[in-house]
Amino acid sequence: MSKRVLVIGYVWPEPNSSAAGTHMMSLLKTFRNQNWQVEFATPSQQTEHMVDLNDFGISSKKIALNCSSFDDYITNYNPDIVMFDRFMMEEQFGWRVDKFAPNAVKILDTEDLQCLRQARHTAHKGKRDFTLADLQSDIAKREIAAILRCDLSLIISSYEMSLLESHFKVDLNLCHHLPFMVNLENLPKSLPEFEQRAHFMTIGNFRHAPNWDAVLYLQEIWPLIKKQLPEAELHIYGSYPPPKATALHNPKAGFLIKGWAEDANKVMQNARVCLAPLRFGAGIKGKLLEAMINQTPSVTTDIGAEGMTEDHAWPGLIANSAQTFADAAVKLYQDKKLYEESKNASEALLRSFYNQQELEASLVKRVVDIADNLEAHRMQNFMGQMLKHHTMKSTQYMAQWIEAKNKNNSQ
Repeated sequence: MSKRVLVIGYVWPEPNSSAAGTHMMSLLKTFRNQNWQVEFATPSQQTEHMVDLNDFGISSKKIALNCSSFDDYITNYNPDIVMFDRFMMEEQFGWRVDKFAPNAVKILDTEDLQCLRQARHTAHKGKRDFTLADLQSDIAKREIAAILRCDLSLIISSYEMSLLESHFKVDLNLCHHLPFMVNLENLPKSLPEFEQRAHFMTIGNFRHAPNWDAVLYLQEIWPLIKKQLPEAELHIYGSYPPPKATALHNPKAGFLIKGWAEDANKVMQNARVCLAPLRFGAGIKGKLLEAMINQTPSVTTDIGAEGMTEDHAWPGLIANSAQTFADAAVKLYQDKKLYEESKNASEALLRSFYNQQELEASLVKRVVDIADNLEAHRMQNFMGQMLKHHTMKSTQYMAQWIEAKNKNNSQ
């Protein structure tokens, strides 16, 4: 039976700029593949690199924050499924969905756990190790509350699934593990060999704090690599490079800020090694998945590899200090046998954990099962019902107060 899906986005999807944009497009296309009607609505401003959703048969709508116009909109659209892109959108619009589309299945796409990323960032800025005590934050309380208020939350990392269950005591009946989905039929058929590849590369949206920190860390790591490989270069790609990033461009040192990549796969395929020295973050890393797809061995940290391989071998090397990272990068760059082993590990991982066909079928089945048994599913989630009753009242009244205030100011 065909369903109407409304996706409320935090930002317009930019699949060529960020892993979050790629993941969102995978979800939108999954719904369309079921011949479901899909509309993407967002209060965000349009952007330079946003995708044209019309090309995929997906309609779009600009919506307003703290405005009752959304009430009429969702009543008229009458969705069977509403998916929120990150918990902030659930906070803004969740109570309106409950009121005007009470029978719609509410899905939260977390992208990654924002509270985990923020906690690790805070610990990193404090130059100390992250502990679970760092998760006792306001943002954690808000994010977990949003998870509990929804019928299903999509969790991208196996580590985050464990964290939700063990630390936050979330019933995993409310969660669904969904890593990035890769169409295995579209994997590159022919790729450059070891001798045809040269130099190091990294890629990532400069607006994403973990990516910018990795670029700064590479300033410390790169001289250690360059000392051992004088002819090598580091090519740094990413959308929205700020002046502080372009100022780091140093051809003499082989530290090259390339900025926006028209074809991320091509620049990944031409490089011999991908570097991802991530010191904080959450979820799983799109750049490292792209490296696997293009059979480009990578060097990353424990944070970078987290939740991506289970017990399988990493397709490259893992190191957590500047010197060990540099040594690992040099070894992977020079050792053809290790390089080939890493390439082979890439395809094994993709087939084991990122098979789009299997992941898509599992997600659709889960959503349809919940839709068919929505009342019983919600009765098992008393905590979520309680949070809707209490917490969302405050959010509702705050939104209505802001709307009234805005009206008064405009008169």
